[in-house]
Amino acid sequence: MPICVCGLSFLFCPHQHWPAFVEIKDLLTLVPPLVGLKGNLEMTLASRLSTAANTGQIDDPQEQYRVISSNLALIQVQATVVGLLAAMAALLLGAVSRGELDFATVKLLCASSVSTAFLAAFVLGVLMVCIVIGARKLGVNPDNIATPIAASLGDLVTLSILAFISNFFYKHKDNQFLTPLVCIGFMALTPVWVLIAKQNPPVMKILKFGWFPIILAMLISSFGGLILNKTISKEQYKGMAIFTPIICGVGGNLVAIQTSRISTFLHMWSTPGVLPLWMKKIWPNPCSTFCTSEINSMSARVLIFLVIPGHLIFFYVIYLVEGHSVPNSKIFVAFYLLAGLIQVTILLYLAEVMARLMWHQALDPDNHCIPYLTGLGDLLGTGLLALCFLISWLLQSEAELDRISGSASGPS
Repeated sequence: MPICVCGLSFLFCPHQHWPAFVEIKDLLTLVPPLVGLKGNLEMTLASRLSTAANTGQIDDPQEQYRVISSNLALIQVQATVVGLLAAMAALLLGAVSRGELDFATVKLLCASSVSTAFLAAFVLGVLMVCIVIGARKLGVNPDNIATPIAASLGDLVTLSILAFISNFFYKHKDNQFLTPLVCIGFMALTPVWVLIAKQNPPVMKILKFGWFPIILAMLISSFGGLILNKTISKEQYKGMAIFTPIICGVGGNLVAIQTSRISTFLHMWSTPGVLPLWMKKIWPNPCSTFCTSEINSMSARVLIFLVIPGHLIFFYVIYLVEGHSVPNSKIFVAFYLLAGLIQVTILLYLAEVMARLMWHQALDPDNHCIPYLTGLGDLLGTGLLALCFLISWLLQSEAELDRISGSASGPS
C-alpha cells in the first residue's frame, strides 16, 4: 500500500504551468535531484532506523533519544548542504546548455532548493521516527513500511514544497534581500545540528565521511533533471512531467525496500567485512538474484511482480484525471511498462551487487547503497521514459504517413 502513494506525485504536474516554472526552466532541472534527496537522506534514515529497530538498538529509551536526535540532526546538515549543491548543479547545467547565467535566477534557485530540502527533510524525518517506533511497538518489520513510505511521501512532500516555495520567491523577486537571507539563515543553523549529531559517534562518522555517496547521487539525478528540462516543452514529449515522478518514484521505492532488507539481513547474520557463505560472490549470477529460494531472491521476485500492476493502476488514474495531457496508445503503454520493468530489474540486481560490495568493504549498505541506487533510478527512469515518448511518437508518425500515403494512392 505505501508504494501506491508515490502515484500521488503526478499532482505536481499543474505546478509546471505556474509562473515560476514557466519563466525559470532551471527549476525543472531541480526536480529529480530534490526528489532524489528522499533516497539520499530520508530513505537512508528510514533504513538506518529500521536496522536499529530490528537489532534492538532503540529499545532502551535513553539510547532511543540519542539515536533519533542525532540522526535527525544529521539529515538537516546533509539537506542544507546538498540542497545548495543541487541548485548549483542545476544552474551550471542550465548555463552550459544556454550559454548565459542570470544572477536573479541564481538567488531564487538557491533559496528554493535549500528551503525545500531543509523543510522536506524535517517533515519526513519526524514522520519516519514515528513510523519506525510505532512499527516496532506493533511487532511489524519497519523495513517493509518505513522505507517505502519515506520514498512515496518524499515525492509528494518535496514536489509540493518546491512548487509553493519557488512560486513564493518568484512573486517577491523584487525584494533583493529575501532569498540571500533565507540561504544564510539555513546555513547558520548548520553548527547547531553538528553539535547535536556529535553525541552519537557512528552518526558523526557518517557526517565526516558519508558525503561522497549523496553528492554523487545528486549529480547523477541532476542529469535526469536536464533530460526533463530539455524534453518537457517539446510536443512529442507531452505528458513527460506527469510520468517522470511516477517512474522514478516506483523504481526508487522498490529498490530501497530491497536494499533495506538486504542490509538488515547482513546486520543480523554477519559482521561488517565478512559476507555470509552463500553470498561470497560479489557479482552474483542474475538467476541467483531472482530465481532461487533464498529470502532476498524471493523478495526481489515479489517486487518485480509489483511493477506492471502498479504502473497500470497509476496509468489508469492519470488517464482519468489528465486524459488530454497524456498519450494513450497501446504502443506507448507497452513501451512504458517495458521501461518500468527494465528499470526495476536493473536496480534490483545492482542493489544485490552493491550491498555485497559495500559490506565486503565494511561499509553500511544503509548509508552507501540507497543514495547511488535512487540516483541511478532517477536517471534510468527519466532516460527510459524519454525514449518511450520518442519511439511512440516516431511509430505513430510513421503510421500516420503510411495512412496518408495509402489514401493518396487509392482509387479516385
